[in-house]
Amino acid sequence: MNSSLSPRLWHALSEHYQKISPLHMRDLFHSDPQRFEKFSICWGDFLFDYSKNRITEETLSLLLQAVTEVDLPGYIEKMFSGERINFTENRPVLHVALRNRSDRPIYVDGKDVMADVKRVLEKMKNFAEAVRSKRWKGYSGKPIKDIVNIGIGGSDLGPRMVTHALKPYGHKELNVHFVSNVDGTDIAEVLKAIELDSTLFIISSKTFTTKETLTNAHTVRKRLIDYFGDPKAIEKHVVAISTNEKAVKDFGISPENMFEFWDWVGGRYSLWSAIGLSIVLYIGMDQFEELLYGAYLVDEHFRNSPLEKNIPVIMGLLGFWYGNFFGAQTYGIFPYDQYLELFPVYLQQLDMESNGKRIRRNGTVVTYTTGPILWGNPCTNGQHSFFQLLHQGTHLIPSDFIAPIQTHNPIGNHHLILLSNFFAQTEALMKGKTEQEAKEEMQKAKMNPETIEKLLPHRTFPGNRPSNSFLIQKITPRTLGSLIAFYEHKIFVEGLLWDINSFDQWGVELGKQLATRVEEELTAGSLLYEHDASTKGLIEFYLKQSK
Repeated sequence: MNSSLSPRLWHALSEHYQKISPLHMRDLFHSDPQRFEKFSICWGDFLFDYSKNRITEETLSLLLQAVTEVDLPGYIEKMFSGERINFTENRPVLHVALRNRSDRPIYVDGKDVMADVKRVLEKMKNFAEAVRSKRWKGYSGKPIKDIVNIGIGGSDLGPRMVTHALKPYGHKELNVHFVSNVDGTDIAEVLKAIELDSTLFIISSKTFTTKETLTNAHTVRKRLIDYFGDPKAIEKHVVAISTNEKAVKDFGISPENMFEFWDWVGGRYSLWSAIGLSIVLYIGMDQFEELLYGAYLVDEHFRNSPLEKNIPVIMGLLGFWYGNFFGAQTYGIFPYDQYLELFPVYLQQLDMESNGKRIRRNGTVVTYTTGPILWGNPCTNGQHSFFQLLHQGTHLIPSDFIAPIQTHNPIGNHHLILLSNFFAQTEALMKGKTEQEAKEEMQKAKMNPETIEKLLPHRTFPGNRPSNSFLIQKITPRTLGSLIAFYEHKIFVEGLLWDINSFDQWGVELGKQLATRVEEELTAGSLLYEHDASTKGLIEFYLKQSK
């Protein structure tokens, strides 16, 4: 096996898989009354239950040897100390610096970056207070009531998810909107819903060259100038989050209205930076700092807790176990909270852009499975769409179930019913339903023997489907910050086990490069480059029909 693990340990894990794969979790729970206590962790406002997994104490012991072999503790210190662990881009990976709530310095090339982090946070705070207090006025003197974040990828998904999740904490007189798709419909629908006199646009682009973002930004720029009749209106209605001051100035945005971040902040890890300006405007700086603090607490937990009691480590080990030994190709994320509706979408980029890799750190091709296809939906909606496949389908899909103990909207018995489903689904996935249980159920319903015999195979469930459960006291800025950080570090653990770089994204570039050439052809109205027969035929058909 072409793995960073020693052949001895990989062989031991493979042999252990052969031994444990026939076991049913029903029997594991029955044989060990202390199983829940052994395989769950209470931490702050969280209970993480991983007892409904196809593991034993021996499994965990072997998996913990794996993170020791790949030197996880050493790599954690490398990350926190600013070493360039994103080696293909020669960059540190320091989103942890953005939420460092201690007085501990964090260095990049001998310089403590915390002074810059604090300076930008202070600038964000002052600007947000001016907008939220109505001191910041638009060109015609009206206060801001709509905020439009224009970005894509990490410059969109993080802030979009967080503002949606923290809606109960949002400013009651501010509406926040997000535009990411270059499809003109995206910007058009937002422009229909706002008044330009009272709208602030945030252009979120690290380089200020991202095609989709700049296309939408220039549409907004033209609309503002046409509406106000003065290019100076840009200064009152558009701010930038970028590292490219010249491009920002050329666009018409004052450098005073530019919020910077740094090349050691990866896009999908950037909501903690100035990219989170829309979050700060919506929920206020105090609550944003609570979000940062929640993530910081997990950083400390990840850095300092014993591996066997370390939630992100356990999460990562379980993902590795199912992907590489059980052959699981996908992973489900099921929040039982409507405010977390966008959490699975956010995690798709965080996970699949990080670990969707096939090249090891030494440049060779992997011969084993790496990052899973991640998907999910808020429940109970998901129970009435795709849970059938989870319960009786042919795929093994490990899943995370997430629910708050307290709801922001205590209406009647809604939350009680919601949590009843949360608890019941993981139990049903684990236990299944035996033929004997299904038969007795139908006999109690007084079905005749022929019907029972006919329906019996259809009404049995294999069970033994693994899941983790997160019970959270309440979805607050602090607990949301912690939840996000758990998954960030889980992904880091998995990447180390797979011996890949979780922090670059070269796979995003090829399609962009080819799209630039095709755009030239569509603009010219004729083919200019060589293409395969399919692409050539599609372009020619489009050019003919569009005329």
